[in-house]
Amino acid sequence: MDYEYAPLRLPPNVDRVTAAVQLAIQAEFSGWELARVRLFRDGTRQVMLRRRRINQPQPGLSY
Repeated sequence: MDYEYAPLRLPPNVDRVTAAVQLAIQAEFSGWELARVRLFRDGTRQVMLRRRRINQPQPGLSY
């Protein structure tokens, strides 16, 4: 399968619950799924989202 990826970086002031809600909204409305999360010592999170690549246009990420 062919996937497209969207890297996100969440600042340290975003708590875990808020991050989970934002990612759930992206998953439900834009078709993204969580591929990987890295938590750094300073509290920032590096999130990698992915979704299957299809020919029909899908909505992008909203920040």
